[in-house]
Amino acid sequence: MNKTYLKLSLDLDFVLIAVTASLKDYMLCHKINTSLNFNFEKIDDHEVYFNIDEEPLAFSRYYFFVEQGEVEYYILSNRNAEGFLIPEMNKVDFFMIIHQYIDKEDLNFILTGLNKLSDIQVAAQIDPYKLKSNQNLVM
Repeated sequence: MNKTYLKLSLDLDFVLIAVTASLKDYMLCHKINTSLNFNFEKIDDHEVYFNIDEEPLAFSRYYFFVEQGEVEYYILSNRNAEGFLIPEMNKVDFFMIIHQYIDKEDLNFILTGLNKLSDIQVAAQIDPYKLKSNQNLVM
């Protein structure tokens, strides 16, 4: 009898930017909104189940949609009182996730703008496939 194997892979087709900033989530979004002309708004928290027997951990989440190009932007907190969304990136405070195509010029504009903000220590693009806990970023 032949056996068939099903191999599942995550769809990590997005741009991931790690942001280190000693700000509250709402203050970070306010600064990004005013300096980069975004319009992030708070939405339901991103919930992740680390153990099946326990309640999910909730991480704050903000959303901005650009109709031209249908680009979705999210800002996720990497920390809450119980732990980290991506434990191997424990020095990172927030992640910006960009769904849909974004060209290099727009990405460079965002990275440059983020790094110019005085309250942000560093903002850098990261390959989500290289993260051990990348499944926690899937929404």
